[in-house]
Amino acid sequence: MTESVRTEFEGGVAVITIDRPAARNAIDRATAEGIAAAVDEIDSRPDVTVAIITGAGGTFCAGMDLKAFVRGGNSMVRGRGFAGITERPPAKPLIAAVEGWALAGGFEIVLSADLVVASRTAKFGIPEVKRGLVAAAGGLLRLPKTLPYQLAMEIALTGDELSAEVAHRHGVVNMLTEPGAALDGARQLAARIAANAPLAVRTTKQIVASAVDWPSGEGFRSQADAVKEIMTSADAREGAVAFAEKRPPIWQGR
Repeated sequence: MTESVRTEFEGGVAVITIDRPAARNAIDRATAEGIAAAVDEIDSRPDVTVAIITGAGGTFCAGMDLKAFVRGGNSMVRGRGFAGITERPPAKPLIAAVEGWALAGGFEIVLSADLVVASRTAKFGIPEVKRGLVAAAGGLLRLPKTLPYQLAMEIALTGDELSAEVAHRHGVVNMLTEPGAALDGARQLAARIAANAPLAVRTTKQIVASAVDWPSGEGFRSQADAVKEIMTSADAREGAVAFAEKRPPIWQGR
């Protein structure tokens, strides 16, 4: 980790906090590498089922650190993309907990997450066109898969903000909270996920995330190997036995 990235682990849930509030949590090289390292640790730890990413100080992330960029800095990590996460998010489910602004690369981090919990006062946007840039960290690729085409195009071409209320209405945000409560809301959602079988949760995320790009008619064939591993797992047996015995299951993650 780095000083600008904090990671906490508790109850099967990891929380990654971008901790550069004085810079509105903008991403520089060290922060990108810190996030990438956190993702690697989360995916390698059997005691973690789901992760949350958030920002310190009431702002999610203002995107790339433009001051560092002008000095020749780089906020990319090879093979991982912007912030060490947008091209290769964790294999385990990721929840973005958003307060304040999620702009440019910050919004692209949000779009790389699987679930989003946001304060009602949160705001999103990809204003790159206003700065002579292009939202190339996944925003232009992921936004049209979530928003209606015309709205996605409006947000991309104008660079204007998207309110949390509108984002929720169109499915970009799963849950709205009162200001200051986004992380608590994300923890509650994460706890509901972490109560389930870890291997099944990870495999379910992989299938749902991949299904968007599978050609029509190939879905069952494409998911077959992953499903076979689940059906023969110790957790699948434990789930059935626990149900029959009317007790909570004890997951092993295998």
